[in-house]
Amino acid sequence: MFRAVAERLSFTHAAEFLHISQPAVTSHVKVLEQQLGVRLFERTPGGVRLTAAGERLRRYALEVEELAQQAVRDIGQFNGEERGRLSLGASTTIAQYLLPRLLAEFVQLHPAIELSVVSANTAQIAARVIARQSDLGLIEGPPGACELKIEKFVDDDIVVIVPEGHAFLNPQNGTPQVAQLAAEPLLFREPGSGTRRVVEDALRKRGLAQRSLWVVMELDSTEAIKSGVAAGLGIGFVSRWALRDGDSPGVRAVPVAGLRIKRSFQFVYPQGPEPVGAAGAFLRVARQFRNQFTSPGLRSGAVNPVKRS
Repeated sequence: MFRAVAERLSFTHAAEFLHISQPAVTSHVKVLEQQLGVRLFERTPGGVRLTAAGERLRRYALEVEELAQQAVRDIGQFNGEERGRLSLGASTTIAQYLLPRLLAEFVQLHPAIELSVVSANTAQIAARVIARQSDLGLIEGPPGACELKIEKFVDDDIVVIVPEGHAFLNPQNGTPQVAQLAAEPLLFREPGSGTRRVVEDALRKRGLAQRSLWVVMELDSTEAIKSGVAAGLGIGFVSRWALRDGDSPGVRAVPVAGLRIKRSFQFVYPQGPEPVGAAGAFLRVARQFRNQFTSPGLRSGAVNPVKRS
């Protein structure tokens, strides 16, 4: 309970995470403070923060947790079965379109590992791994942090999508040019998104600075972008993985002359030795099965329209 409050700096959020009442969490922490003879948290009108004693106990609590997990892993080796807990963080596009297939492979090979997954944008996942709240992260763009080690997972292309009937789809107009994007209402992912960062960088290199773009809306998921485009709110940029299954009615992908946005999905984990235990097992499975996440269409870079189902 102490760790839950220390990680979230909120008794309410800790109680929600633990599926118990807030008074129960408060009571247990109070008992712990009485036992230790110190205050672990300062309650202020602005929220909760750790005292110096609380911060020191937090470090010990993390070491105790790691030692407990090491014990579980070591004992599991007696019957040749990997055990323990694995906390994964995945940026939203990966969590929605790639991770389920990878998790299915992993759970089948390692059923005794307790697994939890958090989905957020790239910046938030990187921060979780740095804070050791997630053992591994899967992100869509540069993490922007030197504390993390990066390993490529699979390649991706980001494509422009427009609603049915858009002028970009009219063959008589020819292939759209990059400069024409400045006059279009754009639906962008939120700040901190790996997709947004890569798109802004690509457009800037082709002469479209962010200040020249007409961003009418910021949305926090690829599916929200697709829905907004289908509703005629503007055009968007999404991962080709979001269009693979042809389940995007009202949305079409279009090539834009001179614009090819490529990136890699990446694993991130703390600098130092390679992860072991449950995290190491997940990396081994991911490396083994990464070739299953490559399709001829993705390799060729051809942009195929997504037709109505």
